[in-house]
Amino acid sequence: MELQEHPLFGLRGQVALITGGGSGLGLQMAEALTEMGASVVLCARKLERCEAAAAALRERGAQALAVACNVTDPASVQAAVQAAVDEFGRLDILVNNAGTTWAAPTEDMTLEQWNKVMDTNLTGVFLCSQAAGRVMLAQGSGSIINIASVAGLRGTPSHFPVIGYSASKGGVITFTRDLAWKWGPRGIRVNAIAPGWFPSDMSRVLLERYEKEFLAAIPLGRFGGEQDLKGAAIFLASRASAYMTGQVLVVDGGQTA
Repeated sequence: MELQEHPLFGLRGQVALITGGGSGLGLQMAEALTEMGASVVLCARKLERCEAAAAALRERGAQALAVACNVTDPASVQAAVQAAVDEFGRLDILVNNAGTTWAAPTEDMTLEQWNKVMDTNLTGVFLCSQAAGRVMLAQGSGSIINIASVAGLRGTPSHFPVIGYSASKGGVITFTRDLAWKWGPRGIRVNAIAPGWFPSDMSRVLLERYEKEFLAAIPLGRFGGEQDLKGAAIFLASRASAYMTGQVLVVDGGQTA
């Protein structure tokens, strides 16, 4: 018997914009959405990385566009959203994935370092949601997926001196819940994913240094892999989560259990 795509999870005809989509978790989620039929727009400050990722997706038969975008710049964000609409005619899914961190003891962190993290991780989510939301509100439908972190759910150990990152991700979670109230009646769902430890450009050095300690605190006994966010992204982007908004889906191997 030939297997058929389940209609609740299919994304054919849908268009998704993924910030920080050229590598890491952003690219993993972009791959997932294209595997379910969506067209994707990958955007980041490093256009070359997005272009390479989009080309690889197109080789697999997906529709993919690369766009340069600085999520802290309103004009850059608006241009990226407009590029998505110009290319594909609509925008149905926004994945706010772009993020950064700065490691410094709280007593030594400068305001410039704090603001760098907040501007990207929290203000960037606001600016992208605002610009994409205007398109979605006109359509009367859309799904916004904000990438938070388990660090936004609770405190972190002393050898993880990134209070700006934790605070920004906590802000993303509250932003998600509040925007769900504001735009739910107008057809837009807003949810978040809180990943646990996934090797990335930001976390790889730390994970290698404290691998034993971190793994001891994860019931499944491993870090997140190259497939482990795909299901969550597909679920929140698709009709499978049609009655879900303002929620945080934790994908952490049981770390916060």
